[in-house]
Formats: sequence, structure tokens, C-alpha cells
Amino acid sequence: MATIGILGLQGAISEHVKQIEATGQKAVIVKQVDQLAELDGLILPGGESTTMRKLMDRYGFIEPILQFAKQGKPIFGTCAGMVLLAKKVIGSDTAHLKLIDIEVERNAFGRQRESFEVNIDIKNLEQPFKAIFIRAPNGERAGKDVEVLADFEGKIVCARQKNILVSAFHPELTNDIRILEQFIDMVEESLKTGV
Repeated sequence: MATIGILGLQGAISEHVKQIEATGQKAVIVKQVDQLAELDGLILPGGESTTMRKLMDRYGFIEPILQFAKQGKPIFGTCAGMVLLAKKVIGSDTAHLKLIDIEVERNAFGRQRESFEVNIDIKNLEQPFKAIFIRAPNGERAGKDVEVLADFEGKIVCARQKNILVSAFHPELTNDIRILEQFIDMVEESLKTGV
């Protein structure tokens, strides 16, 4: 059993806990930096990226999360988590963690009232995935080491680079655990290689 943490400062936390537990893994809500040491993988949930960044700064999470990633431990960012992990954020002078070589645009699909659901094809999944977009970002460009797993209307909405996985949508708001299972596969692979 792997131990997956959800950064518990703001955002869709309980939904991730339910999905992790549905896969038979252990879920931990992370509110203290020292909890990172007990984790095999970390999820940065959807929420409000600017607020999350301020709270990460306030509680000293930035450098420890960078070290977590440097150790090869997997990180999965959904919606706001994708923005936090991106190398560049359009319209902002500063990015956040810069752990995946993509350029993202915040709220690219519109405001809360323009939220929508759509079936998208995701690499390595046989059937389409019902993606829920809520004030979602999108990826405009990806570096050569980034594997684009899904796009929608020509924009990147799911991608992976080494131990970093991102989605612009909210897989935790569905009963479909296939993307989370892909992340758990990444975690289990890192455990096998002794990361």
C-alpha cells in the first residue's frame, strides 16, 4: 500500500481522499511540512492557485516540495495544481514550482459559470474520460521532454514529465479512478526503483 498525500491548505481535498481510498491506498491530508517525509506521492489539488501559493509560502512548503520532486517522488497537480507545477504562467512574471516544462494560461476555459463536462481521449486509456472543467487552465506549449496525454480544442489538458503528472480538469470529481490509477502506477514504479 502506497501513502499518497493531498496538500491540505485549500481546494478539493476530501474528494481526492475518497478516490485514493477507493484504489486501496492510504490517503493523508498534508498540513505540515514534516508530513512530506512519510509520503510516496503527493497531489496538489484544484482550488485557487494564487491563494494556494500564498499559503505554501506562509507555511514553508515551496522548497520541501521541490526537494520531494528532486528525490523522484511523483507529484500530481489537478487544475490549480497544474498551474502551480507549470514552468511558465501566461500573464504572470513569476511561475511557482516550475516542475513541468509547460506554459499554462489560468482560467483559460472561462469563469465558474462556464464550467463544463466533456468526454476526452487520454493516452493509455481505452475508453474516453469524462473531464470536468471548472475555471480550468490549459497548456499552450510543452517542452520536448513532456508527454502530452490529452488535448481539448488544441490545448494541452493532461501531461506528464518524468515524475510529474498534471491535468487541467478535476478527475477527483468523477467516479472514474483511471487517471488516479496512472498516478499510483507512477508511485509504485518509484517505490520499486528505490526512490
